[in-house]
Amino acid sequence: MSRRTRREALEFYISVSPWIIGFIIFTAYPIGFSLFLSFHEWNLLESWQYVGLSNYITMFTEDGLFRQSLKVTAIYTGASVPLGICVALILAALLNRPSIRGLSVFRTIFYLPSVTSGVAVAILWMWIFNPDFGIINYFLKLLGINGPPWLASEEWVLPALIIMSLWGIGGSMIIFLAGLQGVPQELYESAELDGATGWHKFRYITIPLITPVILFNLITGVIGSFQTFTQAYIMTNGGPNNASLFYILNLYNQSFRNMRMGYGCALAWVLFLVILICSLVLLWTSNKWVYYEGGILK
Repeated sequence: MSRRTRREALEFYISVSPWIIGFIIFTAYPIGFSLFLSFHEWNLLESWQYVGLSNYITMFTEDGLFRQSLKVTAIYTGASVPLGICVALILAALLNRPSIRGLSVFRTIFYLPSVTSGVAVAILWMWIFNPDFGIINYFLKLLGINGPPWLASEEWVLPALIIMSLWGIGGSMIIFLAGLQGVPQELYESAELDGATGWHKFRYITIPLITPVILFNLITGVIGSFQTFTQAYIMTNGGPNNASLFYILNLYNQSFRNMRMGYGCALAWVLFLVILICSLVLLWTSNKWVYYEGGILK
């Protein structure tokens, strides 16, 4: 290695050293320490005690809250992610029409809710879902329909949170919009010459060409939904009767309310594996429906 090459290498490592040090201190070390703690009992006040696989055995054999929180999160993910993708895609298709006046204003309006504070949004939706003076039940009453109790009901609390999840689809909408604008216009023109309708163009041209974008939003949506916390913590605290006990909320309760930090770390690693498996399954099945310029992904 020449002197100049050594100097360039030294300059490179000096330049990236702040990131490397930050990654080791704030990411790699906490991840490794949480794995270490998952095999111990620790109440944050006393020294930890090694318990082996006891935390994991307890989780899968004795802890009913673990199964309930996983069930609630899975139902929420299975409903909110496809619904959010469909609504975001429809909005993006509508906002991709150049004939609409004030297009940039509408795009801004639909995107802004996704960047608002989670706590503020939760409080806003608590008012919206209020069974006595909430705006949803008010309009239902005008139609002669008795509105449900929403957040106070075991049957309606999860549908209410799924409806609320549509508030943050602005980010997915923007990504879909970018994907739609990348579809070659000559394909639409050729389809029109062949007599294709608007639905045919959307079904056979738009959808296949934006499947990589759909895959991206699908994976990020699944990851985000499994980490839902703020809504349940602020609005319901997991109630009523654990009907909205999301996985992260249960993890928080076990770690900081029950002072079982080792058990909470075990819950976190199980969640990591669940998200990893879901992501890998989506990537593995994507070769059957995701299209790239070179054809189907192999």
